[in-house]
Amino acid sequence: MSDDSGADRQLHLGYMYWSNGTHPAGWRLPEAVHDRGFDAGYLTELAQLAESAKFDFFFFGDRLATGPEYQFTNTSVLARIEPFTAASFIATATSRIGIVVTANPTYYEPFNLARLTASLDHISAGRASWNIVTGADHRAAANYTRTEHGDASARYDRADEFVDVVRDLWDSWEDGAFVRNAETGEFVVADRIHPVNHRGRAFHIRGPLNMARPPQGQPVVLHAGTSERSRDLGAREADVIFAAAATIEQGKAYAEEIRRRAAGFGRARSAIAILPGLTPIVADTRQAARALYDRLNELLVLDDDIRYGGREPEQWGAGSAAPREAQGPGLRNLGALSQRVGVDLTARDLAEPLDEATAARFAPAGRALLNTTAARTGRAVGGADPLTVRDLLNTHIVGGHVVVGGPEDIADYIQAWFESDASDGFNIQSAFLTEQFETFVRLVVPELQRRGLFRSEYTGRTLRDHLELSRPDNRWARDNTRTGRQ
Repeated sequence: MSDDSGADRQLHLGYMYWSNGTHPAGWRLPEAVHDRGFDAGYLTELAQLAESAKFDFFFFGDRLATGPEYQFTNTSVLARIEPFTAASFIATATSRIGIVVTANPTYYEPFNLARLTASLDHISAGRASWNIVTGADHRAAANYTRTEHGDASARYDRADEFVDVVRDLWDSWEDGAFVRNAETGEFVVADRIHPVNHRGRAFHIRGPLNMARPPQGQPVVLHAGTSERSRDLGAREADVIFAAAATIEQGKAYAEEIRRRAAGFGRARSAIAILPGLTPIVADTRQAARALYDRLNELLVLDDDIRYGGREPEQWGAGSAAPREAQGPGLRNLGALSQRVGVDLTARDLAEPLDEATAARFAPAGRALLNTTAARTGRAVGGADPLTVRDLLNTHIVGGHVVVGGPEDIADYIQAWFESDASDGFNIQSAFLTEQFETFVRLVVPELQRRGLFRSEYTGRTLRDHLELSRPDNRWARDNTRTGRQ
């Protein structure tokens, strides 16, 4: 990352792995991959493709609970490969791209997590990163012999302490601890190995870690979230933050707030790269991309098409609540859309053009949704190719940060966010695989490189190098009062 002046900023791109892509119906396309989520060769192909395009990192998300309702929203999270296993595998098949693993402090212990991430950093020669999540799915507790998931405040209290302990453990071996002197028989310097002797509210941990210090000193830390506690955690600890802003104005406001909070924690305002998630639906031309978007949306499953796998909500299991996606009014129908836009659309035919009088009565959220729909489809209210109720419903269902267009359209969009300081780049996702990722690499990456926005070659070997982050000093060696040395 650049200095605080903003000079010589470099665009950063991560790639987030979703085995079937992010569009709810993407897996249904005849050309889409939908059955290789546990295939080691598939992971290798995608990671190597991202590396060939000089992406900063390849990202593995995670979720600790599941249910069949995800088949209608995101099949990639229905069942997914364990991130540390997958990351260790692709580390041996790549050489430069960073590798991000997701781990939830609520369901890990600091010693285990510190050892896993340090091991990955060694195996990858300095390319590891930990994405911190605290998790919103209460069902995870039942998978870990717990009676409750805990409220957000309790989870963030644990996470705050957890991260500090992990950092102490990463540094518990100084860089010069190993001497391996065959003449004297001295293998390590004992006073360069430090028990952490942590006694806090959640953890009592002696240490030291039974691993050498990671090659990066400390693996890169990522975080995402919008709550007050999440923003503080990210501003204090994260090197990269995944934002969820939908517009440039929202992105600029979020970025400025995070940078202000970072400065309050004594960090440089430029110390954090802010990378919103982005799903580009791209083709050789804008018209072809919009046609592809329409094809995807024609395959969406609506509430009237299927009743949650043939079962009514009360049949999800005795003694347990139905998943949110299967409760009450469907989240994927005209009732939910009506609530969002502020106008009753439940009696409308999906193919009916949306008239100007109805659109004029939309609430602000509805007008925003209308603008997003127009941008994605190229259709307008009252136009020659009129925007329909189904178009609006599709945007409501698909959600997320989506941009549709040819390579120049996508590059324009990324450049506008980057140059307005609304982001430092994007965490790229694909609507379906592998065609959409291949098309992005084939068409958009060269356009970004032609504009001088994105690297054509890696200039360093570690993820810290890619992100222009310095290697941190060892906190024990730096603090003589902790080591007892003068």
